[in-house]
Amino acid sequence: MARRTLPLFVGMALCLVHQSQAQSASPPASPPADWGAVSINLEGVPYPHPVHFLERTVQDQVVRIAYMDVPPTGPSNGQTVVLLHGGSYYGWYWKETIEALTAEGFRVVVKDRLGWGRSSKPILQYSMNLHASNTKALMDDLGIAEAAIVGHSMGGQLGSRFAYLYPEATTHLVMVNPIGLSDSRRREWREATWGSAETDLQAVYESAVRTDLRRYAEWKPEFLEHLRIRYGQVLSGEWPRLAYVRSLGGVGRSTDTIVHDWPSMETKSMIIGGELDQGPGFPERARAAVDAMLNAELVLFPNVGHNPHEEIPETFNSALIRFLESDPEVPAGEGR
Repeated sequence: MARRTLPLFVGMALCLVHQSQAQSASPPASPPADWGAVSINLEGVPYPHPVHFLERTVQDQVVRIAYMDVPPTGPSNGQTVVLLHGGSYYGWYWKETIEALTAEGFRVVVKDRLGWGRSSKPILQYSMNLHASNTKALMDDLGIAEAAIVGHSMGGQLGSRFAYLYPEATTHLVMVNPIGLSDSRRREWREATWGSAETDLQAVYESAVRTDLRRYAEWKPEFLEHLRIRYGQVLSGEWPRLAYVRSLGGVGRSTDTIVHDWPSMETKSMIIGGELDQGPGFPERARAAVDAMLNAELVLFPNVGHNPHEEIPETFNSALIRFLESDPEVPAGEGR
């Protein structure tokens, strides 16, 4: 009898495990009761390494640009990588990529974009060129003559503009599931408006959940921190300011585009990302972008969404390091 019932018990246990996994494979229906307000400057959100600040005068305002400067943990290879985050993210979500790169001997600088993360939230005219100049100012302040520029989503768009403006300071360009792969300025432009206090917090949370479920092919419980931050910032008394700054600083409302930069860019480049990105026609647009660039290659991961550095960090980091260790003088896609 024991031999007959053991498979039943095992089957029941496996069923419970699968049920538990299924329940944890999506965010909770409502925000947890212990979630509270989160500062728009993320003071209470831990970063994986010490955060420093560069003071700079921008449009007659003194601002602070937050960054992490992480030395290599393995034997130094003399190379520096600058990581740029996506539009609604922040430097800390690169944590696994930081550890992989520093273990391979890279110095890694991770910047929080002006107007987001731990950087200042000034009311001013934002643009791709401004964000690029802030990155260059940070590199100059740190004594970095050249670096590989790696940007995710909106950060990929900003990284591309940096490589166009400062080719002498860019050894490699990597765009991770970048936005802006077509010239859609007329469609994307919108008027900036001052934010307002949100009253339907359940609707705010559900909107954030829908956004995240679109970004990941497979949602994992560790991604919940993104939802906690986005929801908690709406509870902050400074939320209206952040909402306004975000509408000013979003590249999507810019009257600029990166697609016309590519035919003159000689920097060794790579577009890398999850094939299931739900951005409009992402795989096709990524292929067209690589064709338009002078020295680029494309790496797409099947069954992966918008954030491959979080979904499949080991696979992503391996492909990234392979590219960053390649000779910048050897054309992309050659000499593997």
